[in-house]
Amino acid sequence: MSPHTHPTHPAISLADLDVDVTTEVEALYSLGITARKGAFGPEWADRLREDIESAFQEALTRPGGTVGRGPHRYYVEIHPEQLRGFVDLVDHPWVRSVCEAVLSPGYRIVELGFDVPLEGAVNQPWHRDFPLPEETRAERRLTSLAFNVTAVDTEEDMGPFEIAPGTQWDDSPEFGHGMFPPRSHYPRYEERAVRKYPQRGDISARSALTIHRGTRNDSPKSRPVLVLGVDGPEATNGDRHDAAVTRTYWEALPERVRRHLDCPVVDQLVPITQKHTIEGLVMGDA
Repeated sequence: MSPHTHPTHPAISLADLDVDVTTEVEALYSLGITARKGAFGPEWADRLREDIESAFQEALTRPGGTVGRGPHRYYVEIHPEQLRGFVDLVDHPWVRSVCEAVLSPGYRIVELGFDVPLEGAVNQPWHRDFPLPEETRAERRLTSLAFNVTAVDTEEDMGPFEIAPGTQWDDSPEFGHGMFPPRSHYPRYEERAVRKYPQRGDISARSALTIHRGTRNDSPKSRPVLVLGVDGPEATNGDRHDAAVTRTYWEALPERVRRHLDCPVVDQLVPITQKHTIEGLVMGDA
């Protein structure tokens, strides 16, 4: 298969979607990232920041509440109920349409969390978030997506996200743990690197296989960003996540959200203990 073509999922017709995402699908397969500017208003993003800051402060008070992703950089997984805008996000027509077009109507929401790079965060090593799945290696097919939603207006000195477009297909036995390219590969990524400056209300969608990194934060401001992880039917990323919802919350969700939310329904929520991932260990601050 040509590097510039990709399979069309037989289970979905782009004409059946709520929003025409033909351009977004092409971008995800060619560049590994796309975005919807102004999907929400700034006020919505401000509430998102309040919820992230509240969850972050709570997580810092208990062992295992956060996992390090490098010096002064943290990741926290949360339950959907901790986010007032959860349904707004996962039921947004653009988010739904991108998920259906790329992953099929059987997509599953498996991860909700946030990254917080604080002042003093350094350049991460170039990486992808998990090893290349066999379906991607053999069929050049994406089986999962990561949606990012900034909670602040990103500025140059705040350590913007940096991505090397088109590298979601990179495959080398030299990758440490299947995720970390050796330093000899860095010139390729630095040549392609694009920094992103999302503003409040913007949403991006990417393949987490596309090589990327967080950059140095020289600002006294933090740069919190929400992460929504979505799997296609064959992906197994959900095995690494522990989000849950209470029965009352579950019953109040729209059926269109429930059918995609892949997590336990419980009587009472327990704060999530973060897993010390290989990514955190290699980045030196887990």
